[in-house]
Amino acid sequence: MGRRLIAGLMTLLLSISLSLSSWAGAAWAQANTVNYNSTDLRGRDLSNTDFVGTTFVNANMRQSDFHGANLQGAILTKGILSEANLQGANLTGALVDRVNLMGADLTDVILVEATLSSTRLQNAKITGADFTDAILDRSEAIALCQRAEGTNPVTGALTRESLGCR
Repeated sequence: MGRRLIAGLMTLLLSISLSLSSWAGAAWAQANTVNYNSTDLRGRDLSNTDFVGTTFVNANMRQSDFHGANLQGAILTKGILSEANLQGANLTGALVDRVNLMGADLTDVILVEATLSSTRLQNAKITGADFTDAILDRSEAIALCQRAEGTNPVTGALTRESLGCR
């Protein structure tokens, strides 16, 4: 029991450390970007747009179209992206904290080194998604492994492998 507790604490500390470094990098990158904090973007076409380092804190993006968008280093804390289209979007290093992605289309999305803490991904389409070195809740990772398949066309990563599925 003691070893499991220590291992759990070490994992938590690593997660917090990575989250803070990701957040700090994103905060620095966003110095000259627009923020969409507390904005209603429901159903909007935001496809193929460059949102590097942009903040979407507490934004309602339900059913929005972000396919092909560049969201590297973006901050999406407490956002609603349920039923949104994120096909082929790049969220490398993004902070996706406490976000509702239920029913979202994450086909071929790149989530390399992204932090997805307390993020809900029920019924999200993840075929070809790359979760390499992403931080996500263990229960979500296990659930995602149930339906993980495909290979990301940009990174070449297998979805199951990037999630660490057995």
